[in-house]
Amino acid sequence: MEVADLWGMAVAGVGGVAASAWAAVKGLGKKGAMIFGAALIAAIIIVVAVRWFIHLDFMESWMKDYPGEYEPAESIAPDEGFPIWARWQHYLNFLFMALILQSGLRVRTQQKPPAVWQPKKGGKKISINLWLHTSLDLFWMLNGLIFIVLLFVTGHWARIVPSSWEVFPNAISAGLQYASFEWPAENGWTNFNSIQQIMYFLVIFVAAPLAIISGLRMSEWWPSEAKKLNKLYPAPVARKIHFPTMIFFVFFVFVHVFLVFTTGMMHNLNHMFAGNDSSNLGGFVWFVFGLAVVIALVSAARPLVIQPIAGKFGQVSAR
Repeated sequence: MEVADLWGMAVAGVGGVAASAWAAVKGLGKKGAMIFGAALIAAIIIVVAVRWFIHLDFMESWMKDYPGEYEPAESIAPDEGFPIWARWQHYLNFLFMALILQSGLRVRTQQKPPAVWQPKKGGKKISINLWLHTSLDLFWMLNGLIFIVLLFVTGHWARIVPSSWEVFPNAISAGLQYASFEWPAENGWTNFNSIQQIMYFLVIFVAAPLAIISGLRMSEWWPSEAKKLNKLYPAPVARKIHFPTMIFFVFFVFVHVFLVFTTGMMHNLNHMFAGNDSSNLGGFVWFVFGLAVVIALVSAARPLVIQPIAGKFGQVSAR
């Protein structure tokens, strides 16, 4: 393949992303335009370089051996498709994450909360936003626990837990394919590619526990009188873990949604919302309905609605 062809294909691939990104930086003035221009040029150079690299003879041969995914051993291979429990818990996770991120940002940014909550038997007062945040965390953790149990009981763990060292060269291969805009084949109905598998594993078994452990340390449930424990795990350390973990979740969700919509949207939405491998509108309709519910609940999560609910589990006051 000629360099000119590579350049043209790279410009075409990056161009769509660039057009949407340009709107976001127009308001930043000359400095923003310079940053955007430099980033765009760097992106095109990277795409061209990766395209050239993966089309070298030895790389083409290597990528035939490691196409970006591997098949799990037959003895542990899960059934095709996504069972209804996985689809429901995927959606509930999306719902809880949206509400948790919203309430978490309010906790972080609001200096004077609109109300405070206190247990019925007395105790430490916390902001109504923090009460909502920690309450949602409980539902999110319960949903995650049920998901993990069902994941291992049904054998679907093999989808997201690496079971071969081949996951690493295949992840490199998939990464190069993404970077070149010659994206790896999508076989999500039967198997995830290795980057997807590693990322899902990190989200479920690393990032989620970090969020829980750090959030617990900062919550009112942490034993404040346990001096040795507090010395071993001080609150500032938990804060340094918790916020970056949230940023990681936001980044993951952004990339995840972007790829869902750009790698066969109808098929992907049918997989997780309609439970089939077709390309009809069923999954899209369910997705729109589910998204509307999430938007409605996020919009409704305001003091006027939260305070009466919180009042059933404790005392709500202005200060």
